[in-house]
Amino acid sequence: MRSLRLLATLLLLSSTVFAVEIAELSNGFSIRHRTREMRDGLVRLYIDDQKSSFVDIPADQIVSYAFEPDPLPPPRPSAPAKSTGQIVSEASAKHGVDSDFILSVIKQESAGNALAVSPAGARGLMQLMPGTASKLGVSDSFSPEQNVLGGALYLRELLERYNGNAVKALAAYNAGPGAVDRYNGVPPYRETRQYVQRVIRDYNKSKQNTAKSPSTEKKTTASNGYGARAEGAAK
Repeated sequence: MRSLRLLATLLLLSSTVFAVEIAELSNGFSIRHRTREMRDGLVRLYIDDQKSSFVDIPADQIVSYAFEPDPLPPPRPSAPAKSTGQIVSEASAKHGVDSDFILSVIKQESAGNALAVSPAGARGLMQLMPGTASKLGVSDSFSPEQNVLGGALYLRELLERYNGNAVKALAAYNAGPGAVDRYNGVPPYRETRQYVQRVIRDYNKSKQNTAKSPSTEKKTTASNGYGARAEGAAK
């Protein structure tokens, strides 16, 4: 009696895990079915879940039963990854920094390589140092979205610190605010001076290209009060 209860329990569990059963016949054929029941020495194999289609097979012609799981549903299509341009646009809107300004920084920092790591340990598109990333709430510097949002926020903080002076903000982004404060401007580091010049040159070039479309230029300069200062500061 106990063994029958155990068998019934196993069959119940099997029916929840395996949706299709296969009856192996003595003649070498097999019949896939959803469920079965005994009827006067016959085994009725129901082909569908509604039990509207079935076949009766003598019990002694069935050698064994096997189970086959239902095929897994096709995976849901994942959302397409955002482009760097999309991420930068979102960061620009959120933190109020010109998108072209952010892109110019990315170009000089990592050349668009989201997995870039500098000898000093800066990471990602905007080359955030681990300590800086942590303060900005970035848990994964190799995530393009987190990195750009964090980097744009840092640029915003630096621009506010230096009253919108993009030159000082860029110098601080490269050499640290301490160095800029100590020298009251761009520190006399060749790397930092070249970095600031390259970013501003690239930014000005992007603005010259968009200037061909008056509506685009108006929209860009009206959307923020910081990145546009880079053009004037470079003159």
